[in-house]
Amino acid sequence: MSNHKDLQKLSASGLLISLGIIYGDIGTSPLYVFKAIIGTNKISETLVLGGVSLIFWTLTLQTTLKYVIITLRADNKGEGGVFSLFSLVRRRAKWLVVPAIIGGCALLADGIITPPITISAAIEGLSSRYDNLPTFYIVVGIITFLFFIQQYGSSIVGKAFGPIMFLWFTMMGVLGISYIIQMPSILKGINPYYAYQLLSSDYNAFVVLGAVFLCTTGAEALYSDLGHCGRPNIRGTWLYVKPCLLLNYFGQAVWLLQRNGRGDIDLNVFNPFYQIMPSWFLIFGIGIATVAAIIACQAVISSSFTLIAEAVRLNLWPKVKIVYPSDSKGQLYVPSINWILFAGCIGVMWLFKKSEAMEAAYGLSITVAMLMTTILISNFLRRKKVPGYIIAMFFVMYMIIEGAFLLGNLHKFIDGGWFTLSIGVVLFIVMWAWHTARKIKNRYVKFIEIDDYFSIIKEMSEDQTVPKYASQLVYMTSANFNSEIESKIIYSILQKKPKRADVYWLVHVDVVDEPYKRDYEVDFLIPGKLIRIDFKLGFRVEQQINLLFRKVVEDLVKNGEVDITSRYESLNKHKIVGDFRFVVIEKVLSRSHNLSLYERFIMFVYVQLKKVSLSEERNFGLDLSFVTVEKVPLMLTSPDSVEIHRVDVSS
Repeated sequence: MSNHKDLQKLSASGLLISLGIIYGDIGTSPLYVFKAIIGTNKISETLVLGGVSLIFWTLTLQTTLKYVIITLRADNKGEGGVFSLFSLVRRRAKWLVVPAIIGGCALLADGIITPPITISAAIEGLSSRYDNLPTFYIVVGIITFLFFIQQYGSSIVGKAFGPIMFLWFTMMGVLGISYIIQMPSILKGINPYYAYQLLSSDYNAFVVLGAVFLCTTGAEALYSDLGHCGRPNIRGTWLYVKPCLLLNYFGQAVWLLQRNGRGDIDLNVFNPFYQIMPSWFLIFGIGIATVAAIIACQAVISSSFTLIAEAVRLNLWPKVKIVYPSDSKGQLYVPSINWILFAGCIGVMWLFKKSEAMEAAYGLSITVAMLMTTILISNFLRRKKVPGYIIAMFFVMYMIIEGAFLLGNLHKFIDGGWFTLSIGVVLFIVMWAWHTARKIKNRYVKFIEIDDYFSIIKEMSEDQTVPKYASQLVYMTSANFNSEIESKIIYSILQKKPKRADVYWLVHVDVVDEPYKRDYEVDFLIPGKLIRIDFKLGFRVEQQINLLFRKVVEDLVKNGEVDITSRYESLNKHKIVGDFRFVVIEKVLSRSHNLSLYERFIMFVYVQLKKVSLSEERNFGLDLSFVTVEKVPLMLTSPDSVEIHRVDVSS
């Protein structure tokens, strides 16, 4: 946690880590942005000056103003990202779960196309030097290696990222300057008039906007990685990164203007990014670009893991295995997502093969994610009591900007945007079904007043005629209030098979909006007989209930608040601790005839997801040798509603 606090301060190591983690995606955009803007058009002053002007203002309004200045304020105890933001505002309105889920799905879908496009754009630079080079296989090899090493944790490689990215941005800045000094007049492109001139000219304005948008695709990552780097370090590094990016874009613009009027240059072979490099430096430039591209992909993969881990805790994604490969804060690995992303990346490579084809598909899902962030941030600003007119200005301005980018990217749907959007839709169905099914199930969970059963529980605990089930019997409960308990738990203790125990424990887990909170409360409902423990755990905390529960019991024993010594005489005199047993009640959907068609579909998807997700006991980190799982039907039709007639048997 101290590490977490240190990150909130500006420091040289913090700046270096930020450079290494955050700017991969936005930092590798110069590899393909101008190539996409020009496309198959003839190079012209309107197109080049307008393009560079649009890039300047997009990076200023979208990345700097929206993300670096405004969105980074929405930190949830130092954490960022769409689900952290949702945790901050979810109390305001129930419907905010919709933009949160859409935003999360769009970012995950983006994680499938970012590695192929970035690595392809870097490797294809070799084509201008080596004809007929099989770049496709090289890219697939790099992607395979990248996903294979995820299971070992990325902290080892992570340490080298910062200096490499510093070298990358410096190289881009220097290369840009070397061309700007040949034509300083290019800097007039800062004037927004040129952007307006291009958009109102005969060029297909929306297609150009879709290409320009690629320069800001990594802006969402700035916010997602807030927890790894801290706001001061992100803002500090952006002061260096943005000028380097702009210098490179202006340098490429000079190279293009020097070829004004030409329509015979294939920019996929003669990529302006590589053309502004001296020929002796090209091979080094491609090497550095490839490493920067791999770093960009690593950042996208890591943020996908974090996103899924948060979604699991917020009950927006099925329970999946989450591994912590190293002790570094925020280091986690989700095997299922790793291989889903890997399969998706290979699918993208197989479908599109070249980066120019991927440019056509790239950017559509990320505009959707940005629009969702705008909705959530507007609600966050309301929560912060920012004056209404400022919120309205922010909301309208970014809805117009991002709406224009969305329209600019819509033509990409046919060219391949359908691929990422289809993946996004599948992810949405998974998240929505998991979230909604839980609400449907909760409708049928019956809660009863627990104090009505105090005397009978106490009596049964001391009834020697009932065989002892366990010394300490622990139930996981979803009742939010101490006064209530699920009727199914009482049924399990008293009726299913009467379970006598020396002490009954009720354990409730509440996922709170603070990322790293680890608190608990103890309530002695029947002193020495029935004890309830409420864990309040942050949405970034691993739910190891086995360990946490043991720690709480140890503390209670130390304070003399509870006695867990075995009551069996032979064991008691040797002060041997009694046995613990966990009971997890699994609610099974037995009959669904009183659900609507929509709810039946949701429950069908939920049941299929449940088959591939972790069981409740594994998800809570319980020791499986001490767990009993009891299946109970979720819905029972009451006997009163059944009509049946008795027929007398005549003798």
